[in-house]
Amino acid sequence: MHDIRSIRENPAAFDKGLLNRGMEPLSGKLIALDDARKSAISALQAATERRNAMSKEIGQAKAKKDEARAQELMAEVARIKESMPALEEAERFAEKSLFDALAAIPNIPKDDVPVGTDETGNVERHRIGTPATINSAKQHFEIGEALGLMDFETAAKLSGSRFVVLKGQLARLERALGQFMIELHTNEHGYTEVNPPLLVRDDTMFGTAQLPKFEDDQFWAFPGNSLEQAVSAALDGQPRSTVEKMIKDSRYGMIPTAEVTLTNLVREQILSEEELPLRFTALTPSFRAEAGSAGRDTRGMIRQHQFVKCELVSITTPDTSADEHERMLTCAENVLKKLELPFRTMTLCTGDMGFSSTKTYDIEVWLPGQGAYREISSCSVCSDFQARRMNARYRSASEKSPRFVHTLNGSGLAVGRTLVAVLENYQNEDGSVSVPAVLQPYMGGLTRIERQG
Repeated sequence: MHDIRSIRENPAAFDKGLLNRGMEPLSGKLIALDDARKSAISALQAATERRNAMSKEIGQAKAKKDEARAQELMAEVARIKESMPALEEAERFAEKSLFDALAAIPNIPKDDVPVGTDETGNVERHRIGTPATINSAKQHFEIGEALGLMDFETAAKLSGSRFVVLKGQLARLERALGQFMIELHTNEHGYTEVNPPLLVRDDTMFGTAQLPKFEDDQFWAFPGNSLEQAVSAALDGQPRSTVEKMIKDSRYGMIPTAEVTLTNLVREQILSEEELPLRFTALTPSFRAEAGSAGRDTRGMIRQHQFVKCELVSITTPDTSADEHERMLTCAENVLKKLELPFRTMTLCTGDMGFSSTKTYDIEVWLPGQGAYREISSCSVCSDFQARRMNARYRSASEKSPRFVHTLNGSGLAVGRTLVAVLENYQNEDGSVSVPAVLQPYMGGLTRIERQG
């Protein structure tokens, strides 16, 4: 969420940031909306002050037994009262118009973010590890299905496309990966483990900017017959606004990542500077509708509706968020280093960054079956963009007024995609898969996954 005062103070910088994101300048429109909001507030305030002043005059006129003047003033007060609902509605409309406009605008990129229109403008930061030469490398779904432990057909019968059933040692390997990640981040990287809700309210989704822009990308859950009641209301001819309110008041969003819940842990709070930084991690299922991804990664586990992810979130002061971003990246990269998986790290360009991000690093792991690097983690710093939406602040001993915190989030890592990377990088010519050394304690000492029976 942007601060209209900051936009007023430096409209050129704001518009430049939007242009770098491939958007048109909006400062003029936003300032005009703010002017309309101020005018509506002034009109209501003036009417209120006039009504109050005249109410006092009525008492004074009556004290002087000037009934004619009292009646005249009472009539004027009545006219003002009659106009108040319209003035109040105008103020609400102006406030909402500005709020909605600001809520739909993405964060402004940092000055050091490369300018580009899409992923082709991303800049490689470094590479770690050398991809092994694997003759006739298979993709993960070919390996998993040949082992008899990865079943997309049954998953489609149960739930539809973009789901998978893992069995036996592959199910255990995915669980081992998740346990390895969460223990690494808590024991070695200093994150606090959290077991958060998977269902959240709209204001929580708004806080991390899944709403309003990405409503169609979410899965929604409705308790009991609440959705049926909303449909019935629509069929009975209830106004659209009434039906929409019934739906939004009853629904829960299924988290697309634990970033949503972990970041919102500090919503509507004023922290002390001594408490910061806060570092949270969670290993949770995540749910994404994948709207707009038709035809992309239709085979395999790269793009699923349901997947497990180990999330990292940091809450910091503005002065330390850049250093925390580098630290978070190091923590995420360390997972791949310990798994001995080759990867490269990219600085995303302005046209490829997420909505809330002001700077993002993507970690891309090497997949021999695809012969390509694919994203396995994004680490983003969001400045105070999410904090304003959540009203999350901190108080410094040296300043009178509280300031908004900075928020950061990253995958440490996406467990399903890490499983994909392990299968493809540790595949053997006989169809088996070697278990990375760091995972063997989580696998009961198992060193190789083979087809059984």
